[in-house]
Amino acid sequence: MQGVTERIAHTLKSIRKMRGWSLSHTAQHTGVSKAMLGQIERGESSPTVATLWKIASGMHVAFSAFLETQGSTVAGDARRAETPVFLETGGGMRVESLFPYEPTLSFEMFIVDLIPAARSESSPHANGVVEHVAVIEGVLALTVDGGAHRLSSGQGIRFAADCPHSYHNPGVERVRFHDLIHYPPWCERSPAWST
Repeated sequence: MQGVTERIAHTLKSIRKMRGWSLSHTAQHTGVSKAMLGQIERGESSPTVATLWKIASGMHVAFSAFLETQGSTVAGDARRAETPVFLETGGGMRVESLFPYEPTLSFEMFIVDLIPAARSESSPHANGVVEHVAVIEGVLALTVDGGAHRLSSGQGIRFAADCPHSYHNPGVERVRFHDLIHYPPWCERSPAWST
């Protein structure tokens, strides 16, 4: 089975080559340095969630495009047998793809875990991206464009994600939440896989 770092490397390179983008051009569109993009493509570096979001937004693809495996999406399936997981090294965040991007419905959904004291800063996503966050365990401190929100289990919020936002676990127990991300029509599906 291909590891997440290798999957991200393969997907980034595939999308970039399919579009005929150089590393320099990709860096201009994503705000991620050419050197970092090269390291990610070679599998020498595993990007943070924030960096992967910048790449996905700049390339106008869904975040889950970097986690999918060949044949992982089957029409009618509620969940796949193999669920891709992205674990941010040292960041205390775990992202599990519950439903990968579905072009007909224009959304993807994740289960996100934050260990105690973990914080994840997210740069603005592309215009039109909307997040729906529903806490299922613990207490989440969410900041959206400078506005603070404290969400307990059973509470949720919807917000335009084209502004800075961050997730923080202020407690001593794990925080778990669902994050449904809705994309505008420009979002593309991941490229055809070549194994």
